[in-house]
Amino acid sequence: MAEILLFHHVHGLTTGIVVFADALRQAGHVVHTPDLFEGRTFGTLQEGVKHAQAVGFGEIIQRGARAADGLPDGVVYAGFSLGVLPAQYLAQTRPAARGALFFHSCVPASEFESPWRDGLPAQIHAMDKDPSFVEEGDIEAAQALVAKHEDVKLFLYPGDKHLFSDKSLADYDPVAAGLLMQRVLDFLSLR
Repeated sequence: MAEILLFHHVHGLTTGIVVFADALRQAGHVVHTPDLFEGRTFGTLQEGVKHAQAVGFGEIIQRGARAADGLPDGVVYAGFSLGVLPAQYLAQTRPAARGALFFHSCVPASEFESPWRDGLPAQIHAMDKDPSFVEEGDIEAAQALVAKHEDVKLFLYPGDKHLFSDKSLADYDPVAAGLLMQRVLDFLSLR
């Protein structure tokens, strides 16, 4: 059983994120889903991005860090797109992190004050033609982590959708999302 701190994307804490977290809970894991947007959800990516920019990405990371306060050592940090920011920050800055799961995003490890720790296992999941992942530098950041750390794995799925694992959004792809969930459960079974 793993304990997971799971951060949502720019649409907010959607029902799709709750369904994803519940699937992990049904597999026996403890999952925390803090609401970085304080109850707000957004119907479009543009609205969510505008809100995230107004809050500030640094503040979003700090809200994520505050959500981790009081949790035990050995947490797996996970995030969807925007949620990768606090998840990756915590994975890199908390020496007791047990692992990381990044969905639809990855930032260069150099963005945070602590480098990626050797032996820290992680999975990164995205579609191979997702413009947000491929054209905005995320794929290069993911490939750099994979090249330097044998415990980091990148999984690319065929398609061009961004948030394909959120059942409540139009980008949802049940085949890719099912494979992603199986890989995540396999990863968590070792933690």
